[in-house]
Amino acid sequence: MLFNSIEFLLFLPLTFALYWAFKDKFTAQNFLLLVFSYIFYGWWDVRFLSLIIFSSAVDFTLGIQISKSSNDRKRKLLLGLSLVTNLGLLGFFKYYNFFLESFIGAFESINIHLHATTLKIILPVGISFYTFQTLSYTIDIYRKKFIPTRNVIAFFAFVSFFPQLVAGPIERASTLLPQFFKKRSFNYAFAADGMRQMLWGFFKKMVVADNCAQIVDTIFKNPEVYNGPTLWVAIILFSFQIYCDFSGYSDIAIGTAKLFGFDLMTNFKVPYFARDIGEFWRRWHISLTTWFRDYVYIPLGGSRGTIRKTLINVIIVFVVSGFWHGANWTFIFWGFLNAVLFLPLIVFKLNR
Repeated sequence: MLFNSIEFLLFLPLTFALYWAFKDKFTAQNFLLLVFSYIFYGWWDVRFLSLIIFSSAVDFTLGIQISKSSNDRKRKLLLGLSLVTNLGLLGFFKYYNFFLESFIGAFESINIHLHATTLKIILPVGISFYTFQTLSYTIDIYRKKFIPTRNVIAFFAFVSFFPQLVAGPIERASTLLPQFFKKRSFNYAFAADGMRQMLWGFFKKMVVADNCAQIVDTIFKNPEVYNGPTLWVAIILFSFQIYCDFSGYSDIAIGTAKLFGFDLMTNFKVPYFARDIGEFWRRWHISLTTWFRDYVYIPLGGSRGTIRKTLINVIIVFVVSGFWHGANWTFIFWGFLNAVLFLPLIVFKLNR
């Protein structure tokens, strides 16, 4: 179900009314959120509900087992099982055909022809987002930074929370999950602020992004028939399109969450006003960049080693980030290009 759809226009008031009918009863509210989040997600394709339920069940169980164990080897094995399960599902649905086609292409470049069949795999909506959200849960438990919950309903509702399920923000368990255990009373000012943020998000998405897309798609479809200035206009409009589309969706998600008494993190802070690329990435898709910082960059060693090691870590993070955005070599190149632009800030110690 999309935010900018008639179905959501009907879905939201119904969910809102039933939810607040159980004022101050957070267990009942959590159950309703879980049910309606599954309806929201299953509206697109009910078959993929099994994936999010399976992923939730795996990490709920493993989180408890990791916390209970004092054996470091066992804890690592349990964490590894969480990583393999979640990243395995993500890898299969998002990257299987990419790796297969790249493998075949590599052999064809040396005149060795292989025959393999690609699969008609449908990418489940939101899998890149809820996978990272559940991984942060088990990783933080392994690091002894978070105590696992034994409340199944609250945890499953946390993973599938419909406002941010499809496109983020990617919330950490340490900030979002505790909110499911608080009594939530309707706050008019908080809800009104959420409505204003939703309205602003809809404006950015439907008025700016969608209208820019019509022009951009027309030009990018046949770029060879347009002159240089027209192509530059398309590039500039595309920058507005992608920002307003993504940040608009985040604003709608954050505003919708406020209607239900939840506070989600800010995901964009006017990134195009950043003074350099380092500040840009601290303002753009903040929930994702901080996730890669905390769960990839720092475990690799961050900036604690030599300059050479730090530069390698930066390149790895950007390339992985690019690959996360899409299963295509263009995304990998895009990530590498951002790394190259970022490296001078590290070398000259300007990344502040």
